[in-house]
Amino acid sequence: MSEINENPEINEAAELPAEETAGTEATEVVEEVVVVPVVPYVRVLKETSAKADEDFDWDAFEGTKSVNTTATKKEMTDMYDNTLSILQEKEVVDGKVISMNKREVVVDIGYKSDGIVSVNEFRYNPALKIGDKVEVYVETLEDKKGQLTLSHKKARAMRSWDRVNAALENDEIITGFIKCRTKGGMIVDVFGIEAFLPGSQIDVKPIRDYDIYVNKTMEFKVVKINHEFRNVVVSHKALIEAELEQQKKDIISKLEKGQVLEGTVKNITSYGVFIDLGGVDGLIHITDLSWGRVAHPNEIVQLDQKINVVILDFDDDKKRIALGLKQLSSHPWDNLSAELKVGDVVKGKVVVMADYGAFIEIAPGVEGLIHVSEMSWSQHLRSAQDFLKVGDEVEATILTLDRDERKMSLGIKQMKNDPWDKIEVKYAIGSKHVARVRNFTNFGVFVEIEEGVDGLIHISDLSWTKKIKHPSEFTAIGAEVDVQVLDIDKDNRRLSLGHKQLEENPWDVFETIFTVDSVHEGTVIDLFDKGAVISLPYGVEGFATPRHLVKEDGSNVKMDEKLDFKVIEFSKSAKRIILSHSRVYEDSKKSEETAKKKTAAKQTQKGMKTLKDNVEKTTLGDISELAALRTQMEEKEKRDN
Repeated sequence: MSEINENPEINEAAELPAEETAGTEATEVVEEVVVVPVVPYVRVLKETSAKADEDFDWDAFEGTKSVNTTATKKEMTDMYDNTLSILQEKEVVDGKVISMNKREVVVDIGYKSDGIVSVNEFRYNPALKIGDKVEVYVETLEDKKGQLTLSHKKARAMRSWDRVNAALENDEIITGFIKCRTKGGMIVDVFGIEAFLPGSQIDVKPIRDYDIYVNKTMEFKVVKINHEFRNVVVSHKALIEAELEQQKKDIISKLEKGQVLEGTVKNITSYGVFIDLGGVDGLIHITDLSWGRVAHPNEIVQLDQKINVVILDFDDDKKRIALGLKQLSSHPWDNLSAELKVGDVVKGKVVVMADYGAFIEIAPGVEGLIHVSEMSWSQHLRSAQDFLKVGDEVEATILTLDRDERKMSLGIKQMKNDPWDKIEVKYAIGSKHVARVRNFTNFGVFVEIEEGVDGLIHISDLSWTKKIKHPSEFTAIGAEVDVQVLDIDKDNRRLSLGHKQLEENPWDVFETIFTVDSVHEGTVIDLFDKGAVISLPYGVEGFATPRHLVKEDGSNVKMDEKLDFKVIEFSKSAKRIILSHSRVYEDSKKSEETAKKKTAAKQTQKGMKTLKDNVEKTTLGDISELAALRTQMEEKEKRDN
């Protein structure tokens, strides 16, 4: 078809003088040829009207140079018409690639002009070459530039769903182009549809690098179609599983317990390693990787590593195969020195920590347990993490050794002398020391003088003068406190300690100061329903009941109020002082009344004595004079009336 474009008659027709064609409708034909010289002559003829064909002066045109001296006008027209396809827009037709470059592909669909398709629409088919048949969608028969517009992508899209559904129904193998990677897999171009290829369906073995598959053409099977959302899922793994299934049957039929096989590390998880035995997978549990402790399997093996394994067990269907690696070597306990015995000192590394103790590896696969009670001479059991941590190198004494059970217990406190062996010498009764507060109870304070030497300070031995309700009022955990040894209990490994004993007993002095009925100024420091605590001079405290807290005006004492208090009871043995504010003014009133009574009594006694003396001196004459005086007074009274 391209040869027709080089016909010299076309060029000569384009050069005809305007006057030779003027006044004829054929002029339109010539003008079309001039504007688009590359359009073949016969194809231009097809676009002209029937009237133009009939009126065109073929003889005048052929006068310059005959195109075909033997063919008539009608024969030529029919011949060219039969070479053209009858096309309609918006339909899919088959075409042939006639040329291509880096940007475009030229497709011949049997029409008067060739169509051009972008090479990007053939990315899925990098093997495309000249002469290949392709399907195209006719978008327009002639655009503004007179060009036939085609689309291979749309053609594929119109037929893609039918093809995809047919591939699923018939279990066909199709070809797709991997465009890019996405979350969880790849995007594949299948018949112009973007299908999803899950990462697990790329191959039978796990794929770690998806990028190596991008821009590759591979074969797939359609495994799922969601018509509602127009989603397609494909699988490449499905193509090779059938072949592998037969290989698995051959391998499984030959499996036996204890058999040693070579395999490849396929996958590593936190709990074990999957081994590819040539189409059949087996699992080495983390406990079967090494006789020693393994934190993670990647400490022992790496991906794609080839190793020998032994078959430990498999189920009836032989679908689950348990493998072992450590079983290929002898148990480390079998190689343990026969001379090793209880009491020997061994060196090891802490491999596992627990609250109750630490496991020490003294040789690969040989471990001993140091219980927390064997870490310190202290009776106070703490967490093992307070003494050791993973990775520590330690020396320990073998306490028990059972080769049959493959168990060993160790101790590290035995590497030090027991401080209680000579406790009476170092911590004699009456000796003074500095201890650290370790814990509180309601009845006292537990302290530690040194590791393994604990003691108790009873709450009553904290202070001579203060009334302490709880030890936390006196000290704090972790604080240092001076103590004196009061008693030693070697059997229970406990010392009785005191703090107040470091000072003289002030109650010997208080006995002479706070005598009964003595009055002292005090401050109310605690007030409650049953009474009040009164702070007295010299740091001593006393107690007053509610009826002794009433003031002279009838009101009650208040918190932090300073008043005079009278001692109404003092007990040295109980270290108790009972006070009363009411007694201060009550006893004062009683004293005043008593004093008045005594004064009145004295005056009465003095008057009686004077009267007695006067009576003794009275004479008879005095009596007569008095009688006369009385008579005169009576008469005077009568006159006045």
